[in-house]
Amino acid sequence: MDGWRIVHVLALIWLGAGLGSTYPLVLRAWVLNDLRLQALLLAEAADNEIRVLVPGAMATGVTGFFWAVSGDYDFLHDGWLVALTGLYVFFYLVCLPLFGMGLRRARDVSTGAAEQGDESEEMREVLADRVPLVFGTLLVLSLPLLAWLAVFKPF
Repeated sequence: MDGWRIVHVLALIWLGAGLGSTYPLVLRAWVLNDLRLQALLLAEAADNEIRVLVPGAMATGVTGFFWAVSGDYDFLHDGWLVALTGLYVFFYLVCLPLFGMGLRRARDVSTGAAEQGDESEEMREVLADRVPLVFGTLLVLSLPLLAWLAVFKPF
């Protein structure tokens, strides 16, 4: 069981690195007025989301599953495990794809606007649409909540 615990902690670090390399770039891009810098930040954030965040989330889920199986936890009687699984599914199978779609849309529109050198109406709409900010915030807040459930097993 300790082997799966170590692998799972490494997957959590990977997930944290993915969030840390993606979300701050999105925040910074949303507050800037420079189109070229916004396009650059959003492109970097979208690359980090695909290359680091998504694989880290998948690795966390897989290693968490195998750690729970090797630890002989009972899914039907351990309420914390049911809550943890449900929240994981919501955060990483609902919020993460919505974050990614909003981020890639913002990247594509900002790149086009930066190439034209003018902020288009579509660019203003994308920046007014806060999908990456909302779902990114949910993902960032999910880590402490999921960790609390897994460590303290409150019910």
